[in-house]
Amino acid sequence: MAQLREAIAQTTTFCTQKGIDFAVLESAQGFVRTKFWADAVECIIINDDVKKTYLSLAGNVNKLYKAILPDPTANEFTAINAHLQTIKDQILAEVPEVDVSEVIEQVEELLDLSITAGEFVITKSHSQRIDLSQIDFVALKNKFASTDYQRTETEKLKIAIAQKLQQMVRLNKTRINYLDKFQQMIAEYNADSRNVQIFFNDLINFAQELGVEDKRAIAQNLIEEELAIFDLLTKPEIKLTKQEEQEVKQVAKELLKTLKQEKLVLDWKKRQQTRASVEVAIKDNLDKLPQSYSDELYEQKCQEVYQHIYENYSGPGSIYDAG
Repeated sequence: MAQLREAIAQTTTFCTQKGIDFAVLESAQGFVRTKFWADAVECIIINDDVKKTYLSLAGNVNKLYKAILPDPTANEFTAINAHLQTIKDQILAEVPEVDVSEVIEQVEELLDLSITAGEFVITKSHSQRIDLSQIDFVALKNKFASTDYQRTETEKLKIAIAQKLQQMVRLNKTRINYLDKFQQMIAEYNADSRNVQIFFNDLINFAQELGVEDKRAIAQNLIEEELAIFDLLTKPEIKLTKQEEQEVKQVAKELLKTLKQEKLVLDWKKRQQTRASVEVAIKDNLDKLPQSYSDELYEQKCQEVYQHIYENYSGPGSIYDAG
């Protein structure tokens, strides 16, 4: 009981410091009550640290409250716990629990292995493709400018970008520079180096950049998995003529076709013979790269492409099949 009382005091003090006055609820009805919850969410999602702290505090209160049930003495805490959990539920409803830092960590772990128009509804499914090109950015800017809940709108956009970026980097690890830029933007916002209006505009611009990148395969006359290999072969920036660039594209296309039709059999990674066959096919195809690729660069690219294939192709299927 003492633990619960202390946890509630700590959480309500935290809320008071953020401008949330629960006394308002004593007489609030209808729209005023609805507005209270929306205002409370806006007060809490100032930055990632404040949001995480509140969710942790409210979660702890609820855990301690449930621990003393069905003791009648719990009735003393029912109302305040309900208020705290309503704010928590409202936060998770408005901006689903997609921890951007965790998304970044997941992508970085992945990398380590290799050395909506309308209301902007975000689902928790990471498998669902988010198409940034479908967002009406003008309408989104107008909505932001006219709302009292700018932090909420900013958080929604940030989460949508985080999910999209996770998808994009998973499919093509050379996009890590976008992840670095996104992480820096968030860090500066959390450190109060930029206000919510600037951060929102930066997110809009960044989302538009990602939208262009997301369509780059089409612009290059490649499919997404061909683009991943093409980027591995050409990044960091390698000086190529237009003709040489076309030759590299052709190598990427032919390599993928050969691997998928002949080499990537079921459980190919489990047998030394099939792994060697894949490695030989990669070396044979990359041997057709332009003369501007030195022997050393050729060997490096063979290793990088093999690692990419090993990580992302389980057999006839791959991570690209879902997208």
